[in-house]
Formats: sequence, structure tokens, C-alpha cells
Amino acid sequence: MTQPFTISPSASARIAHLLASEPAGTRLRVAVDGGGCSGFQYKYDFVTEAPAADDKIFGDEKAPVIVDEMSLGYINGAVLDYVETLGAAAFEIKNPQAKSSCGCGNSFSVAL
Repeated sequence: MTQPFTISPSASARIAHLLASEPAGTRLRVAVDGGGCSGFQYKYDFVTEAPAADDKIFGDEKAPVIVDEMSLGYINGAVLDYVETLGAAAFEIKNPQAKSSCGCGNSFSVAL
């Protein structure tokens, strides 16, 4: 059975590193918003408010990631990864539901 949303070990380590300098109780929220070059875009925010009733929490206590139910519908089965190359380092979502994406990698479309 496919997990609804998975966090890679490299993403988990990076999230834990970033959260170490944030206030206690801070979590990473991953969401999908309308917009971008291809129709939808990923949004990353550090939040301190309590999760909403429809939020799902992934990861562990050192690297918690919140995804709302609507966003999870667009990234179900995806993996949050952290990738470092010579020129950049960034979170990347490997989304099996994305049918196309733009060059930036943060904008995608899905087949309806």
C-alpha cells in the first residue's frame, strides 16, 4: 500500500536542522496552492499554530510536517526530499500525480 506522503531521510534531517533554530512547537507545513506556471504550486511555511482538524501530520517529533486534507489530494503518494547540487539546495516533492511541471520544479499540473 502506498503511503499518503513520505519524508525522505535527507528531508527529515534538513527539517530537523531548520527547526532547531525555531520556537518550540514549530512545524513545517506543506500545501498546494493554485497558481504558478502550470496551475498548482507547492508552498512551504514554518508554523506554530496547532494543526487544524483536517490536517495530517507526517514525519517524527524532530521533523514534523503538516499537510491539509485538500493538499494531500494533490500530493497523495508523493515524497518530500531535500536535494543538494553544486548550484542549489532545496526541498523537492516527487509527486506521482504531477503530469507536467515547469522548470522551477515548484509548479505542476495534474490530469483531471
